[in-house]
Amino acid sequence: MRKDYLAFFVSLFLSRLADQILLFIVPLMVFQTTGSASWAGLAFFAEALPRYLSFPICGALCDRFSPIRILHISQVYRAVACIVGVGLYGLFGGVYWIVALSALCGVLTTQGIMAREVVMPYIFKQYTYAKTLSYSQIADQAGLVLGPLVAALMLEAWAWHWVVLAIAGLFLLADLAMLSWQRSSPVTLQIFEQRYDAWLSPLRIALGHIGKFTQLKKLICLAAGVNLVIGVTLATSAAMAIGQYDATKDDYAGLQAAGAVTTILILFFLARATLPLKLLGVLSYSLIAAGAFITALSPSAWGYVVGFLLIVGFDKMFNVYMRSVRQKIIPPQDFGKTVGVITLLNNLSQPLAGLLVALLAAPLGTRQVILLLALATSLTGLAVLVLFSHREGSPQGYGVDTDG
Repeated sequence: MRKDYLAFFVSLFLSRLADQILLFIVPLMVFQTTGSASWAGLAFFAEALPRYLSFPICGALCDRFSPIRILHISQVYRAVACIVGVGLYGLFGGVYWIVALSALCGVLTTQGIMAREVVMPYIFKQYTYAKTLSYSQIADQAGLVLGPLVAALMLEAWAWHWVVLAIAGLFLLADLAMLSWQRSSPVTLQIFEQRYDAWLSPLRIALGHIGKFTQLKKLICLAAGVNLVIGVTLATSAAMAIGQYDATKDDYAGLQAAGAVTTILILFFLARATLPLKLLGVLSYSLIAAGAFITALSPSAWGYVVGFLLIVGFDKMFNVYMRSVRQKIIPPQDFGKTVGVITLLNNLSQPLAGLLVALLAAPLGTRQVILLLALATSLTGLAVLVLFSHREGSPQGYGVDTDG
């Protein structure tokens, strides 16, 4: 692997590792402090919503300013936010500081995600976009594998605020790797002239593309369905594993790591295989919905593990399908702003799922909330099949070149 490619993936890995540790400890600390699945769901809602609301703004910024500079800002400011958050905790106390910190870092994470999305087609021009996505998500998932394990080990030795300081160090290391990539990379980014006659112009352009292309509307509906399941799984996994099945904190970390390992195996397969794009979408969506039903209905911990692995593993397969389709459709000069709005619409159902857990887990039970959202996801998929299948031709296929 070229040195500049390695530095880029190391930066992606370290950034994801730090972000995943933070995401892991927030619902865990809230649940352990309160003993309530409802409060854990509310914490997930509070940390997730700002991440997704900021996508349109961050996408428009990536079309207007250098995405490389935006990446640096994202990583350095997350490190600063962690240090400031720990300082405020030291002054005032309270576990709510970690929720506020996670929300702020979530916005900056969104900024980094959008910048990488814009940059990647220029870095890996000799590969298909789908192959680039598969390999970049392997680096991303490596952070997911180690994140829960590292978090569990850190929490055994340190209080959570010391863990947050370590997270700040990881963000700074990620930025150093990014600087190394920038020095050694020959990539020149294409700059498009942006014409803004009003503050809402990027939003109007993005909505215009969504209204024009039927496939984008289909993707948004399907992604919203998937993210209902992802949201309820993230919001309830600590309560289900620790509260429902009496697992330990280390068992919970192992479950998260197993999900990431499953995802990496699927992504390695996608990086080398050639599958029809439509099959990729149908297979991933169906297995995610099936996993939700299994987690809701299984009487045993092992059944929950199987459902959980189906959900988190095939979520990335769906992600490759979705991003491959939209990269072919959206004009390059409007890619950032359009993907930003699409990602917001895709992911609003995640914090909604967390909010529904907060509101309904106490009166209905956690299992019933998961089952309700699994049904909603299934009905969404059926509705898309009925409404859109006859209005568009399917893409020719998903392929990965083997030339290297």
